[in-house]
Amino acid sequence: MTASLRIGLIGTGRIGQVHAANIAASPDAVLSRVADPFLEGAVRVAEAFGGRATADADDVFAADDVDAVLIASPTPTHVDLIEKAVDRGIPVLCEKPIDLDIARVEALRPKVASAGVPVALGFNRRFDPAFAEVRARVSDGEIGALEQLTIISRDPAAPPADYVAVSGGIFRDMTIHDFDMARYFLPDIVEVSAVGTTTFDAGAREHGDFDTAVVTLRAASGAIVTIINSRHSAVGYDQRIEAFGGAGSLQVANRSTSLVSVSSAASVEARSPYEDFFLQRYAEAYAAELQSFISLARGGASASSTFEDGRAALILADAAQRSATEGVAVAVDLG
Repeated sequence: MTASLRIGLIGTGRIGQVHAANIAASPDAVLSRVADPFLEGAVRVAEAFGGRATADADDVFAADDVDAVLIASPTPTHVDLIEKAVDRGIPVLCEKPIDLDIARVEALRPKVASAGVPVALGFNRRFDPAFAEVRARVSDGEIGALEQLTIISRDPAAPPADYVAVSGGIFRDMTIHDFDMARYFLPDIVEVSAVGTTTFDAGAREHGDFDTAVVTLRAASGAIVTIINSRHSAVGYDQRIEAFGGAGSLQVANRSTSLVSVSSAASVEARSPYEDFFLQRYAEAYAAELQSFISLARGGASASSTFEDGRAALILADAAQRSATEGVAVAVDLG
């Protein structure tokens, strides 16, 4: 019987708690260490899901009972923590983005490439069962060559202004998931065009960000990806995809909070709202992402996003920011 992978968790905020619960629920992993500079948070997570709590992330890397590390700490810490994991030869899964500054990512890239240590990025949507099914069916040629990919991603409500201030902007914070999803289908993106507006969110206006955006990506094949984003959606968390080809199309619809509909004199087949939060919508994806990382850490097959995927998504985000700001199409080289 294979021993459980002993995972050290760094960061116990909202996403860290999701990962802690999934580690505890996995038959193949155990939470061995939990680090957060806010020690009370680390203690609460350790008491709920296992492991020893510490306020110092270095304790995780120094521990002899850590086989892999999961980084769920704030973005500015990611590069340094990934580097420490690589230096120690410890497989690592890091939440997106790698950093907000592509120069820091490029500086770390040679070390990651040469070290041979597994580094995975937290683009969990690749593991959503419906999205993964569509991608597999496109790859099997069911709709012919992919000509158009449409990704709709709208949040239920805008984030707090203080979060917007440090987020890196909508393209690096929100659309970055959609950039990775686009590359999941079409990895060879060569051009980015984006338009952004600020129509309703005072926080975005205060910090020079957009609350509404549309991005067009052109692949080397000529296929076009359209990404539609908004920071609010009255109907709930709006997450849809359509893949279109010469032989047909495949669509993923939103998930409702109930399968029950009602018909009356006032309405026909009225349904409940869509799920209202990404942690509900992508609960299965987060669990599957962890299992894929466990396989990666053990040297097995894995569909985990790589450091290179994280780098490519940030390049696309930077290009979209430039395009939306300057009103130009931006050529990109993801090589």
